[in-house]
Amino acid sequence: MRLLNLFILFCGLLSLSAVARADIYTDVNRLIQSGNWDKALQQAQSRLKTAPTDPQMRLLLSRIQDGQGQTDEALDTLQALTQNFPELPEPHNNLAALLVRQNRYAEALTALQAAILARPDYAIALENLGDLHLALARDAYANALKATPGQTRIQNKQLTLDQLIKNAAP
Repeated sequence: MRLLNLFILFCGLLSLSAVARADIYTDVNRLIQSGNWDKALQQAQSRLKTAPTDPQMRLLLSRIQDGQGQTDEALDTLQALTQNFPELPEPHNNLAALLVRQNRYAEALTALQAAILARPDYAIALENLGDLHLALARDAYANALKATPGQTRIQNKQLTLDQLIKNAAP
């Protein structure tokens, strides 16, 4: 009977620990969404002191860093995550999003391919891959127009692409 009580107590403590960890992620994510970067950073750093390899919190940390305008730090955090946890698609996808913002399309393409390799049905990465291809096409048409100004065929394609992108924006 005493052993059973200890077992029940142990299981209860384990479930409380799991709930507490889940609450940490929820709290940090809520702070990120509300733009409360300093408090989110404080909580993320507190968690990472006790669990420095926690991939979920490191992913949230990268979002905080990006939100605070620390893009290079966010890139470093995501790069490290992709090396430590190559099987996780989210860090690859988020890395690609930051790379696209810097017009580093070739690197973003590699990151998105890694995300899709990690999880072939990852819809966000697949959508981002489509968006990246649209951006590449837009650049190609712009370069073609620089090389041969006034080409109506290229202008029409570029206008069609620009309209497609405009209509697809949220």
